[in-house]
Amino acid sequence: MEEITIKDIARICGVGVSTVSRAINNHPDINPETKEMIMRVIKENNYVPNNSARNLKRQDAKAIAVLVKGINNSFFSQMIKVLEEEIKEKSYAMVLQHVDYDEDEVEVALKLVKEKRLRGIIFLGGYLVHSEEKLAQLHVPFILSTTGMLPKGFSRNTYSSVAVDDTKESYKMVDYLCKNGHKDIAILCARKTDASIGKLRLEGYKKALKDNGIEVREELILPMRSDLEDYSLENGYMVTKEFLEKQIPCTAIFAISDMLAIGAGKALSDAGYKVPEDISLAGFDGVEIGKYVIPSLTTLKQPVDSMARETARILFDIIGKKAKHQHCVFDGELVVRDSTMPRT
Repeated sequence: MEEITIKDIARICGVGVSTVSRAINNHPDINPETKEMIMRVIKENNYVPNNSARNLKRQDAKAIAVLVKGINNSFFSQMIKVLEEEIKEKSYAMVLQHVDYDEDEVEVALKLVKEKRLRGIIFLGGYLVHSEEKLAQLHVPFILSTTGMLPKGFSRNTYSSVAVDDTKESYKMVDYLCKNGHKDIAILCARKTDASIGKLRLEGYKKALKDNGIEVREELILPMRSDLEDYSLENGYMVTKEFLEKQIPCTAIFAISDMLAIGAGKALSDAGYKVPEDISLAGFDGVEIGKYVIPSLTTLKQPVDSMARETARILFDIIGKKAKHQHCVFDGELVVRDSTMPRT
């Protein structure tokens, strides 16, 4: 699909280019109904107006955009650091863009492509639920890194990806807890409306319980609060605090991110529980700080440096037409530390 221009908008609307320009620039000398029609067509076709002079200056710019859902997550902080090193090494500039959890990352990307003259895009986190037609409007190579899987039926020849198998790795952690005698395992997870990696990690939790002959109990599924920042220390703290006040039997808590787990650890301590003697605690990601909290955090470590370097390599290979789309799935590592112990 060719990139749509102001001339295309004018043709679709049956008006002149100057009329489209007046609508875009909110000029008073235009019929309101005509303006409304033009703006509707612009939105439907994802046309992003831009300054022609600026485009001429930027048309030779070499920039890669990194769109991040969950930019405050320490896991992404390390990944962004490595990506920036790799991008700079190729003499490209990195455009870092935070995307809110309820924001459409493809809409954000479409605007950036037009405004920044990007050569490529890296999507970090989140879960793309868009059609192939919508993604094709980006007109630049892109790669999904640590992003939830696309819907079934989506052609793997139209995009590249780098990730761990979130369901499999979550299963690995919960299975470890089950094999160590834990039956009442709570999970700090994403909300039910979440369709991203949080959903996949919850599926791994449920499958591990079932395979170990343990019933999945709704009262042990603890979704993050919507009024607090997702995957934050505060969210982990508050959700765990509220859970403990209900005094529901529990011998282990598995948090789908290390930051949630560390917040949960503080709530456990404040409520007088000892970790791991009273309740074992485990996380997911393998962020550096997990080694230094007391007790040190058992976690499912993602190979962040390797994933970031592979993400950059694949994208630049596609930009340089050295390779077609590729998909790389890394194995996580179960790192057992002091925050978990067998239950007898």
